[in-house]
Amino acid sequence: MAIRVKRRMKVVLLDDVTSLGRRGEIREVADGYARNYLLPKGLAAPATSQAVRHAKVQAGALSARQARADEEAQALAQKLQDQTLVIPVRAGEQGRLYGSVTSSDITEGLSRLLGQEVDHRQLELPEPIKRLGSYEVAFRLTRNVRATVTVEVVAQE
Repeated sequence: MAIRVKRRMKVVLLDDVTSLGRRGEIREVADGYARNYLLPKGLAAPATSQAVRHAKVQAGALSARQARADEEAQALAQKLQDQTLVIPVRAGEQGRLYGSVTSSDITEGLSRLLGQEVDHRQLELPEPIKRLGSYEVAFRLTRNVRATVTVEVVAQE
């Protein structure tokens, strides 16, 4: 009976990999995972001394860009914090909507409110809004900055 030893390989991540790490990080992964998935897809490279140096330089530049983006997003989050987005919709007598308010509807209103384009994937709306009322919706501005937007769904006159 032969004992199998799991071999490990150190790799430098060339791109963000969900549940493994971010670009520029050095990780130790199963040999097969590296050879069969990470390396062929260009998500990682073997952790040679040259690849590690290159990854550190890229990680420094990336963190500086991320810090600038976070700073701008923080200012935008402050602006959003004091705002209430009012969305008029058709509704029945018990406050149920004819249809629903989706993340696309909310981002359309936010784009008008902020004067810049907003992507609907930045909203963290678990399910569409189907009743009148006030809702707190999480809004992911960058990887590190989140804001909460107050959405007021009112009956259309």
